[in-house]
Amino acid sequence: MAETEGGTGGVREVKSAARTVELLELLAGRGDRPARLQELADELGVPRSSMYALLQTLAARGWVRTDVTGSLYGIGIRALLTGTSYLDSDPRVRAARPYLDEASEALGETIHLGRLDGRDVAYLATRESHAYLRTISRVGRRLPAHAGALGKALLAERPDTELPEGPYAALTPNTHTTRASLAADLAATRARGHSVDREEGVPGLVGFGFALRYDTPARDAVSCSVPVARLSPEHEARIVAVMAEIRTKIEATATAPTAGGTVQWR
Repeated sequence: MAETEGGTGGVREVKSAARTVELLELLAGRGDRPARLQELADELGVPRSSMYALLQTLAARGWVRTDVTGSLYGIGIRALLTGTSYLDSDPRVRAARPYLDEASEALGETIHLGRLDGRDVAYLATRESHAYLRTISRVGRRLPAHAGALGKALLAERPDTELPEGPYAALTPNTHTTRASLAADLAATRARGHSVDREEGVPGLVGFGFALRYDTPARDAVSCSVPVARLSPEHEARIVAVMAEIRTKIEATATAPTAGGTVQWR
């Protein structure tokens, strides 16, 4: 089996395993846009024959699916099952769930739990507002960290020297697209103790993000999002007060000693 240098701590990277992961991430990132064999081979820079063999292997095991013609490929159901297992086994997600429910009941708005993953935030849990119905859950999806309340709350826990140079992708006309603009926003976030996303990630929505500081630097955050039309100064003040309390409760629960030798994942 081919191996290459470059793994963590000097461990050799298994080339075939790396290629498999890259393919699955590529298919997952395409969402509802299936890809053809040649597209995937070109994107990953591998021979068409090797890509075909890999796709057939993964399709046989449910990690990849094909259309009725066998010419289009997308992510398979095994990816969903693995993702669900990740959420079910994560002690931090389990600890947060009751408090996400509490925040949702108290505020009547949409509540999120997210985790920083590179330059994005992955949504781990969501409690949707009954007054604002989404057609697709955000759980398992990603948003650029610079463009939302969760991400900005977590970026503010890190030095600005870690910010990429930019320019950053604009999701709305209000998204920060320069390093200087984002850094100024993060300075304000540190000063007030929480982030504010005013239609930067999704038009018509304002978000308030709170980093969960049971890790240093924080990797997880919670947020509350509310339609602009429902946001008054009084409602904003209540959101901030409730979410600050929810953060304290989650941090206390997630850092408390647990019975049974719960694994503390990195």
